[in-house]
Amino acid sequence: MAASAANTTVPKHSPFTSSFKSSIPTSKSFLPFSKIPRKLTSSRSLTISSFLSQPNSAAASVTPNASPESGFVSRYAPDEPRKGADILVEALEREGVKDVFAYPGGASMEIHQALTRSKVIRNVLPRHEQGGVFAAEGYARSSGLPGVCIATSGPGATNLVSGLADAMLDSIPVVAITGQVPRRMIGTDAFQETPIVEVTRSITKHNYLVLDVDDIPRIVSEAFFLATSGRPGPVLIDIPKDIQQQLAVPKWNQPLRLPGYMSRLPKEPNVAHLEQIVRLISESKRPVLYVGGGCLNSSEELKRFIELTGIPVASTLMGLGSFPSSDPLSLQMLGMHGTVCANYAVDKSDLLLAFGVRFDDRVTGKLEAFASRAKIVHIDIDSAEIGKNKQPHVSVCSDVKLALKGMNKILESKGAKLKLDYWAWREELNEQKVKYPLNYKTFEEAIPPQYAIQLLDELTDGNAIISTGVGQHQMWAAQFYKYKKPRQWLTSGGLGAMGFGLPAAIGAAVANPGAVVVDIDGDGSFIMNVQELATISVENLPVKILLLNNQHLGMVVQWEDRFYKANRAHTYLGNPSDESEIFPNMLKFAEACGIPAARVTKKEDLRAAIQKMLETPGPYLLDVIVPHQEHVLPMIPSGGAFKDVITEGDGRTKY
Repeated sequence: MAASAANTTVPKHSPFTSSFKSSIPTSKSFLPFSKIPRKLTSSRSLTISSFLSQPNSAAASVTPNASPESGFVSRYAPDEPRKGADILVEALEREGVKDVFAYPGGASMEIHQALTRSKVIRNVLPRHEQGGVFAAEGYARSSGLPGVCIATSGPGATNLVSGLADAMLDSIPVVAITGQVPRRMIGTDAFQETPIVEVTRSITKHNYLVLDVDDIPRIVSEAFFLATSGRPGPVLIDIPKDIQQQLAVPKWNQPLRLPGYMSRLPKEPNVAHLEQIVRLISESKRPVLYVGGGCLNSSEELKRFIELTGIPVASTLMGLGSFPSSDPLSLQMLGMHGTVCANYAVDKSDLLLAFGVRFDDRVTGKLEAFASRAKIVHIDIDSAEIGKNKQPHVSVCSDVKLALKGMNKILESKGAKLKLDYWAWREELNEQKVKYPLNYKTFEEAIPPQYAIQLLDELTDGNAIISTGVGQHQMWAAQFYKYKKPRQWLTSGGLGAMGFGLPAAIGAAVANPGAVVVDIDGDGSFIMNVQELATISVENLPVKILLLNNQHLGMVVQWEDRFYKANRAHTYLGNPSDESEIFPNMLKFAEACGIPAARVTKKEDLRAAIQKMLETPGPYLLDVIVPHQEHVLPMIPSGGAFKDVITEGDGRTKY
């Protein structure tokens, strides 16, 4: 039998959910409907309607989709016993896994031994388990396929926690596998024992403790199905060492045991509900699209919808690339560091079409003031998100792709009858674009960090896969690189995990051989997982690192400048005894790993330096020294509204 835990039905639930220990394996499930009535955020009298696609009755078990293993040939005879670890590896092969990011230890040695016997799966060895899980995320974010990471018990498993939380918040399909102490030692505080199922209960979509070797094929099938279906997310499988060593004959194609989860998966939206949304669009004078990470798989449908309606579109940080940034109808990013025109559009709109978004605080600011003049339509695959932060006037719980297809069909059939004309609205927004463009100041010969990203965009023709750490460089990369398509942009959005950029670039390079992959990083974020340079070197991955080095924790410094009278509270990352020198010397890290590197300090030398970085085969690190006084603008202070937007100033000004 297998002990399953965590929230199988809802990817997000309260962190205050109680957990308890029991000798009996338990399972928890939560209905995705709030029992607390919410008040309208607008004072106007409007009819509120909410549509949840009606699921068909689900059977108690479902046979998994056999497509990944079509034509699969096992290296074992059908009735030949093999170790549990070998069953696990074959189960991964049957799911179509080609690459894993696994770091060995005592409780996972058997899995690694089994991996050496696989002719299908390649292990890209990270130098830290956090690097492994972030690489698995980069793999998943850039390819759309589930990323797989493996770690040992105890500290190996706990080193995955930040990556699992990150995948949970950003809805990334990751399957994490951990070794565990033998079953008889669980609960005895054995060497390198941590109850990782309990530790990760609230930051995984689902997790398992395998207690029977015969359950491995079913659990792996369920894990991949859960990670990739509905709202994607991370799933953890914890496997005791004695289970890995036990001999057994596997039973493949076992039915999935997910009746509750299956019954709650949204189905196709009702056409009548979509027609109501189209009617609202036809009645609107100032509509705006607010699209997020839920639209990354619906880019073509979204582009067709915008073509049919002419509605301008603003993107969240996670939604960048779902619609081309350079398109005239793109308002680019909205939110705290979004463009003035995007935030203006939402503030002045009379209809907000929120597709695949969760009304995050970094987008909305003061909730009561966000889109306060607009009727709100919210389409999302996760019913828990609808009405969680902002009450919509019309909501549909469905896959955005299906909803867009349905609305496009309605729009195509009605054609000119709708008489959609938003020319005056678009002209008003274009005036805002001209009046408040994204720009930056100069610092004499010093290199403006935004200019470095603009040059990279120009020299890669906007086609590179970009990963980032977290901070100022992340926001500049979101603002100044013009993303053309989905899955070009890899960043830690909800969690904001520093150290994400370098390992995520590893995952992207593994998933996309031949692609140009650039980690735009800050010195603070970069050094948190600098050990992954060794992985890049050994695997000869063509990862380019554009390091915007300002010797500070730039975003925290910006807040110190604005709100703390520029009092520096441990945000200087250099050597206080010699501030004239760049410390640490990032070029030495690259040299230690055999990676070519260079440093550039003057604006006039930057173009040639980036060109050389891109033309050099294999990995390359370019250390770009930038001034720490620069601020990310525009900026709406936390909890503020559009009227509070800041568009001027930097660290050279006193506030």
